[in-house]
Amino acid sequence: MNLAIHPSYPQARAYVLKLHRDANPATGRVIGRLENVTTGEQFVFSTAEELLSCLARDASTHRIHSRD
Repeated sequence: MNLAIHPSYPQARAYVLKLHRDANPATGRVIGRLENVTTGEQFVFSTAEELLSCLARDASTHRIHSRD
């Protein structure tokens, strides 16, 4: 049995997503806070686009080794 050197779901890419009480994703209203579990860094967002931007920015900051 071979164990993967790099996990498929690394801890550095674990997040807690907290939606604001006024958020209503069904109607497109996405407001909340995203927190990186490993670093504790928090990102506040008020649109789905901002949420994705926060994820992309954080993922590019904390590069993870990919499998070749």
